[in-house]
Amino acid sequence: MSNPILEVNNLKKYFDVKGGVFGRKVGEVKAVDDVTFTVNEGEILGIVGESGCGKSTTGKALLRLIEPTDGEVKFEDQDITQLDDEAMRKLRKDMQIIFQDPYASLNPRHTVEKIVGEPLLVHGMKSAEERKKRVKELLEVVGLRPFHASRYPHQFSGGQRQRIGIARALANNPKLIICDEPVSALDVSVQSQILNLMSDLRDEFNLTYIFIAHDLSVVKHISDRVGVMYLGKLVELADKDELYENPKHPYTQALLSAVPVADPDVIGDRVILEGDVPSPSNPPTGCPFHTRCPAAMDICSEVKPEFKEDSDQHYVACHLYD
Repeated sequence: MSNPILEVNNLKKYFDVKGGVFGRKVGEVKAVDDVTFTVNEGEILGIVGESGCGKSTTGKALLRLIEPTDGEVKFEDQDITQLDDEAMRKLRKDMQIIFQDPYASLNPRHTVEKIVGEPLLVHGMKSAEERKKRVKELLEVVGLRPFHASRYPHQFSGGQRQRIGIARALANNPKLIICDEPVSALDVSVQSQILNLMSDLRDEFNLTYIFIAHDLSVVKHISDRVGVMYLGKLVELADKDELYENPKHPYTQALLSAVPVADPDVIGDRVILEGDVPSPSNPPTGCPFHTRCPAAMDICSEVKPEFKEDSDQHYVACHLYD
């Protein structure tokens, strides 16, 4: 896991806020604000944070499903933000996404064979017979039966639909897959099946995942490293064991303190955060977390902390470690 397959530098995505009679720009929502990280080949990088922190927007911006406002996204040393539409379309063969809702992401009017076979056709497999054979292979890989190819999405359970989404993502043998909360819409028993499947596929096809989720136990189960986002910014990044055993950022500490323990005799030391998450259209000055931080100092409201390495491969953006 030593070679970076993806390097993200100062990624930003701002959405314009329009108002008034003429619909002029009156502000902007800073959904992703200056995010930097790398992903190594064969690694699973988990990204966690509460709803609205910019996780999914980051994932879609990495694939240019939504255009980044600024920053650099280097995939195998090629800055994809500089590519034209045709070059980007060819590159998507190597960069795929699994969406959060396994039903909304599948066309209800198409059979599974057409859904999974469409990427093959787009990227040059013209023979219908070859596509049909490849689709059946992919369905077997993700634990479905070949005869399922003739069925429609509404004929499957949620877990089976997500398997179809995974088969579609695997169709062209990608190198990197963005997993946008792929198990959050599924029952817990089904979640474990999908997670184990994705882990097995990583080993079998040498895949690299960016796994976006809000469930900390799910992320710990599948990830090698974990990044924590708050209000559009990455506030901590470390190896999963290091992060869960030695969280440095006060926000990470609060998140981990909220994870339930399946033992009635264990009394956790909950960190209760005061107040609400600030609006990304009007983020606080300095550290974005200082309005809710139990360890806030005067400097926190004035100076934005730098995201830097505090100890071996453990990155944190907090003035407590300057």
